[in-house]
Amino acid sequence: MSYEFDFQAVLQHWPMLAHGAWVTLVLTFWATIAGFVVGTICAVIRTGGPVWSQRVVAAYVEVIRNTPLLIQAYFLIFGLASTGMRLPIMAGAVLALVVNVGAYTTEVMRAGIESIKSGQLEAADCLGLSRRQVFMHVVLRPAMERVYPSLASLYVLLMLGSSVLSAVGVEELFGTSNRVQSATYRNFEVFIVLGAVYLGLTAIMRATFWLLGLVLFPRRRKLGTPL
Repeated sequence: MSYEFDFQAVLQHWPMLAHGAWVTLVLTFWATIAGFVVGTICAVIRTGGPVWSQRVVAAYVEVIRNTPLLIQAYFLIFGLASTGMRLPIMAGAVLALVVNVGAYTTEVMRAGIESIKSGQLEAADCLGLSRRQVFMHVVLRPAMERVYPSLASLYVLLMLGSSVLSAVGVEELFGTSNRVQSATYRNFEVFIVLGAVYLGLTAIMRATFWLLGLVLFPRRRKLGTPL
């Protein structure tokens, strides 16, 4: 039994796939920014906040890291809707991704913050730096620099993991591909094209993080290791 490939039938739906890819990038962009902010704040709390707040953050991290993203998305999109708090599907999707990646970012940033030696903090005090200057230039920036490769990989995985949101009705790349399959009945070709597009998106994101690393961390630029 022979199988004849017909990519033309799939590629003629490229505007639909391009729209899905764009939605995936938009979701990833906003989730990355908000997730980094949430994760950094939680990491700071977990490393130096009051005991009760550390326990709250620890509970949040454990719950999110030990439950599937799909369950979290169902809860945030459909669960909240059942209580009368209705969110637009895109807002709910971004919220689900932020809640999820924020927990993972917390642990990554916590590792970076805890890697800062106490001697560096003492030296900053001796120089007369303010608490804000110490936090921004002695703690946060070096911590982020040390874990930057892990953060970049985490957010690339976030983009790939966003495909599960098609199960809750988000018209991202994977969700759009389901429509293309229904229109063409060329499932194998659709998944080949889909894999190629995801590889392209991954390459774009890695290149973006590489360039961002060159801008944010001059020392890594000099060493030639922005990622």
